Amino acid sequence: MNTFAPSQYSTVQKDLLSKITHLVPSTLTGVASGEPFVKVVPHNLIPLLTILKDHTGREFAQLRDITAVDNPERKHRFEVVYSLLSVRTAQRLRVLVSVAEGEPLSSVTSLYSSAGWYERELWDRFGVVITGHPDLRRRLTDYGFRGHPLRKDFPVTGYTEVRYHDGTKRIVYESVSLSQQYRLFTLDSPWSTVLSSSSSG
Repeated sequence: MNTFAPSQYSTVQKDLLSKITHLVPSTLTGVASGEPFVKVVPHNLIPLLTILKDHTGREFAQLRDITAVDNPERKHRFEVVYSLLSVRTAQRLRVLVSVAEGEPLSSVTSLYSSAGWYERELWDRFGVVITGHPDLRRRLTDYGFRGHPLRKDFPVTGYTEVRYHDGTKRIVYESVSLSQQYRLFTLDSPWSTVLSSSSSG
């Protein structure tokens, strides 16, 4: 396995990013938190990942994760992040794609078999539409779940609560009802009264 010393790493990053820009001109490249990234438009995602996996000389053959960042105030609300790893050179790379709400994003399961789980989670938690997925359904929430819980505008309490009903001996769905009354909290420290009384005595 080829490894690079920290002093060489920035040179290797620059070489990689310039090669990507040459192969796919419509990309935006850079380095954030010491890790190189490539930003691409949705219709160039599959060609870019194909090049990164097979034709860069580094073979980013491992998909480590797919996640997203929700920015509701933006036109392209979701920034989907693909984390890649080159096992041969131990390099990491992030591929970023911005999509609007309801805008479809092509499945990458044909390139990375591990993407199946990640894309299901992306749909379940954020509601990002994935086309061409072999089995797109919820992964972490219930099948009847309403909404997508990692969106910034999703209510903290959710819309429904699920519980076991002893009388009917089954799971029931009900509207959320908060049994605890709202309380007023202050930012005063409870220790300030203890400290002031001990110092005065």
